[in-house]
Amino acid sequence: MRRKHHRDQTRSCAEEAESGTLCAMDSSAKASVDDIRARFDRDVERFSHLETGQTATIDAALCLDLVSAAAVAATSPIRRVLDVGCGAGNYSLKLRERASEAGFTLVDLSRPMLDRACERLGAAATEIRQEDIRNVDFAPGSFDVIMAAAVLHHLRAPAEWERVFAGFFRWLRPGGSLWVFDLVAHENAAVQESLWQRYGDYLTALGGAEYREKVFTYIAREDTPTPLTYQLQLARTVGFAQVDVLHKNACFVAYGAVK
Repeated sequence: MRRKHHRDQTRSCAEEAESGTLCAMDSSAKASVDDIRARFDRDVERFSHLETGQTATIDAALCLDLVSAAAVAATSPIRRVLDVGCGAGNYSLKLRERASEAGFTLVDLSRPMLDRACERLGAAATEIRQEDIRNVDFAPGSFDVIMAAAVLHHLRAPAEWERVFAGFFRWLRPGGSLWVFDLVAHENAAVQESLWQRYGDYLTALGGAEYREKVFTYIAREDTPTPLTYQLQLARTVGFAQVDVLHKNACFVAYGAVK
């Protein structure tokens, strides 16, 4: 029953996207920021491994590598990096392998996650902010690269997406770049159904039916994914000059945008 309930929710999002509007779930039906923070506070160990820390997301290790390689290819020099929803620091660690002089500003809801990321990055962690990305602000041109991995799907209403993307654009210096890895919805309801089934099969193969239902349950409670097409258009609307898709498999994508 839970699986059907979530499938109905994602179909509704797809139908609204197809008609030209962005699906915004009733916030009262979703987990609060404090609820989400508490879950991640309890899950630091799982997210503290580069190769296996995000196995609930398809092609996590591949996209981790693609994002760091693309950031270095598209942006030079890289000295100031903002990692939004940094978790235990995997994306920052991977980028530091290719941009060894970079300093990292880390933003996350969870203090235990921030503490672990700082422990792993050492002196490269130059600033930490325990804040919601919807509330944080930085001076214009503060960063060369911004990364947002598995975090934007927590945004709810269109106004939040617009404000966050406008912030990303403003905080980057000219020529700077934004890199995103995330869960997405799809514009066509039938495509959404098919690719969600594919994701369910992946989770079942990974951990069995019980694990699949566990993941589906917290996605239904916490997340509001939007279509990749919406996000790419929004990036252009706020001013990004170039937008590129690095990878897509079922309902997970990696993409970037250059200012």
